[in-house]
Amino acid sequence: MAYDLGGKVALVTGATAGFGAACAEALLGAGARVVATGRREDRLEALAAKGGDRVHTVVLDVRDRGAVEAAIAGLPARFAAIDVLVNNAGLALGLEPAQRASLDEWETMIATNCTGLVTVTRAVLPGMVERNLGHVVNLGSVAGSYPYPGGNVYGATKAFVRQFSLNLRADLLGTAIRVTSIEPGMAETEFSVVRFGGDAERAKKVYEGVTPLSGADVADAILWCVTRPAHVNVNALELMPVQQAFAPFSVSRR
Repeated sequence: MAYDLGGKVALVTGATAGFGAACAEALLGAGARVVATGRREDRLEALAAKGGDRVHTVVLDVRDRGAVEAAIAGLPARFAAIDVLVNNAGLALGLEPAQRASLDEWETMIATNCTGLVTVTRAVLPGMVERNLGHVVNLGSVAGSYPYPGGNVYGATKAFVRQFSLNLRADLLGTAIRVTSIEPGMAETEFSVVRFGGDAERAKKVYEGVTPLSGADVADAILWCVTRPAHVNVNALELMPVQQAFAPFSVSRR
């Protein structure tokens, strides 16, 4: 399907890998100008080389409130009026049960997946409201709806993303601004490598015998949402590979 976002400006956080990188490239392919943010400058430079003058890059850690606010306030005029915000920056760390999990990892997930997401949203939203135009796309996860052992705080952060998205819709009622929570299931990006502290072999085992979602699959879903007619809001979109489904309730029997 061909998507047309010519003349639109999109901001993508975490654009240096996974869903964010795929989304930034897809948005460029649809004709948008893209503000790409992330922590790895070399990867941002590679994206800029592909997009030329339609890409503006910002080395940014969304956990740094001052840096976020300065980055949004300092955007060049051609990129300042953001039409589409893709809050993609996020991560999962560890798979230990709660009683053995690392509190440092929990705090990092909350700071990135929740605090960073709301900080960027708060910085961008006033401009959207002033122009009465915009679409906020938040990257959630099926983990926000379906618990699994070891998902503890990661799943909780993604439940936050879904509820925050719905509450944004409530606040923005009466405006033309749209909000969507995109909730992917198993997807092969750098997600598991990060979760397992760089252990590529362990990460690879997660996807053995499965054809998982790809970054391109999720980017395509995002493009579909942001190109619906202006009166249509996709509240939440959940997608999984066909080899993934819901587990039954677990019972520990005596």
